[in-house]
Amino acid sequence: MAAQSWMINSEIRKHEIKMSVADGQRTTDLRNLTVEAIGAVYDQYFSEIYRYALYRVGDQSLAEDLASDVFIRLLEAIKNGRGPQSNLKGWLVGTASHVVTDHIRRKYRHPEDVIPDSLPDFRAGPASEADRREQNRIVQNAYAKLTPDQQNVLALRFGQGYSLEETASFMRKNVNAVKALQFRALTALQREIGEVDYE
Repeated sequence: MAAQSWMINSEIRKHEIKMSVADGQRTTDLRNLTVEAIGAVYDQYFSEIYRYALYRVGDQSLAEDLASDVFIRLLEAIKNGRGPQSNLKGWLVGTASHVVTDHIRRKYRHPEDVIPDSLPDFRAGPASEADRREQNRIVQNAYAKLTPDQQNVLALRFGQGYSLEETASFMRKNVNAVKALQFRALTALQREIGEVDYE
């Protein structure tokens, strides 16, 4: 049992090192990864993919489901020989973008009866709870009116904190296109929201 555990940990470390070195460079052949190594990928990237999904959908349990779906797609892609070839992190973020966009399209095609009033609020203070809910509702409605690319650029830039260059790489656009897209998204939000007190 101890020998098997050592072999699994060795395999995970070997692939973690290759992945961390290769994150911006050529990635190791992912079709040969073991289940344990894919578990290491999950451990390394799940929280980042979850935060991206949470920023886009505003619901914790839904964000967990969508983030998990990204890793299911990774397993399926590797099994079918279509896994990421050059940038694992970029592939995961790009897939997360597609998963969230697909969910949003299905949601608006078949609207649910109950729509949450606000984004999760982790701050204390019941005095202004109603105001925060109203502001969150206004922002959510404005955000939902943006194009998928505009939502994606805001989620990557402000939800994940990626640089313009990283965002451009994930979206497969040049930096100037990302700047313009971000500007148009922020302008559209400003136009939709109007004067909202964010204090």
